[in-house]
Amino acid sequence: MSSNERVWPTPAAHDELRLLTEFLTFLRLTAVSKVEGLSWEDASATPIPTSPVVSALGVLRHLTAVERWWLSIEAGGVDLPSLWGEDADASWRLHEGDTVESVIAEYRAEWARSAAALEGLGPDDKTRGDHDGKGRTVRWVLAHLVQETGRHVGHLDFLRELADGEKGE
Repeated sequence: MSSNERVWPTPAAHDELRLLTEFLTFLRLTAVSKVEGLSWEDASATPIPTSPVVSALGVLRHLTAVERWWLSIEAGGVDLPSLWGEDADASWRLHEGDTVESVIAEYRAEWARSAAALEGLGPDDKTRGDHDGKGRTVRWVLAHLVQETGRHVGHLDFLRELADGEKGE
C-alpha cells in the first residue's frame, strides 16, 4: 500500500480490532509520507539541539522497534530479537548503509510481521509475551500503538516542516 493511499477508517465501525488496526495503518502511512521525498541529508538531520538523535528517519527506526516489541514480541509472543538496543537512544540511531528507502522498507516489513503475530487474536485476549506480568490485552497493546504512532507522527510533522517547509494533513 502506498502512503498516498491513506484512507480514514470507516466511521460506522463495529469491529474493534479492525478499527484500531485501520487507525494504526492510517498513521503508519502518514509517518511514511512525512519521510518520502526527503533527501538523505534532510531525512537524517537532527535539528533539535536538545534531542540529538531525533531525525525523521530516526523516528521511523524507533517506530519499527516499537512495533516489533509491542505487536510481535509482546502481543503475539513471537521469538524475535528486540530492536531497543543497549540504551534509550539506540532505537533512534541510524546505521551505516541506511538510506531513506531502506529505513522505510524496514518499517513496512515490520507491519507484515505485526499482522502475522496478531492473526487469530481477539481484543480481550491476553498478550502471549507478557514479559512484565501485567496481563495486558490485545486491545490495550493496539490502543498503545495507535497513541504512540500518532505522537511520533506529530514529531514528523515538525521535522518535515523544518526540512523543507512542507506542511501536511
